[in-house]
Amino acid sequence: MIGRPPKGLRARLPILYPAAMLVVFFVIPFGIMLAVSFFQREPGGFYTTDFSIDNYANLFTVLFGRVLVFSIFISAFCAALCVAAGFPFTYFITRMRRSAQVVWLVVLVSVLSLSAVIVAFAWSTMLSQTAGVSNLLVWLGFMEKAVSWSPGFWALTCGMCYIAFPYTVLVLYPPLSRLDPHLPEAAQTLGASPVTTFFTVVVGSLRSSIVATLIMVFAFTLGTYLIPTILGRPQHWTLSVLITDEAIYRSNLPFASAMAVFFMVVSLALVGLTMLAGKAKEPASR
Repeated sequence: MIGRPPKGLRARLPILYPAAMLVVFFVIPFGIMLAVSFFQREPGGFYTTDFSIDNYANLFTVLFGRVLVFSIFISAFCAALCVAAGFPFTYFITRMRRSAQVVWLVVLVSVLSLSAVIVAFAWSTMLSQTAGVSNLLVWLGFMEKAVSWSPGFWALTCGMCYIAFPYTVLVLYPPLSRLDPHLPEAAQTLGASPVTTFFTVVVGSLRSSIVATLIMVFAFTLGTYLIPTILGRPQHWTLSVLITDEAIYRSNLPFASAMAVFFMVVSLALVGLTMLAGKAKEPASR
């Protein structure tokens, strides 16, 4: 059957409604932010509507470059860790009985109900010197004295991976549950080991889903604000923290808007390059 374009307003409603939501909640706010990024700041927290590119010129500093590179690095690093741990975890879930799968999915969804504040302070407590994991390691004899791991790089990594891991599993669950179970069995029948079967058949057949999950987790962790503020040191703060500091504490909305616009452009460019790289590695269809 050949699809025909919808005719009439009622037939176009399924298309018009999401388009209207996209305009209201993304296009208009982004347009306002883009306009404010060209305004000039005045003393006292105010700004004028005079057109100026000084805000974008001020972005080319060592501090902004360092924070931008670290933000991209920590998001990509956490995305890689989440997918590396979440893919086999999700694969084993999909091989369980349906009742066991439901239990695991309910547990993961319940983790999502925790706010970022609770997660950040919970990890800060677990990695602290007074009531953290290091006290347990001292009691077991693996360490001589308790130490504090928070704030720090690995504390920040643990917090960001914790909030992103459930999303990783939930995104990977549908394609892995639809995977034909006869494919791994056929590979093992032909002499492939379980490890070889997993990496060649399972991972190879779901390459597009893995790339999509990497992009999703990368974009999700890129905008995290509370986790770096609580679990990271000043040198571990991401660009979201820097933007919030300029907008709220320094009352410099034009410069904060310029940073946000530039950050969004860089993020979209990286996501686009990742998608192109994923498509280039896919085998050509016959």
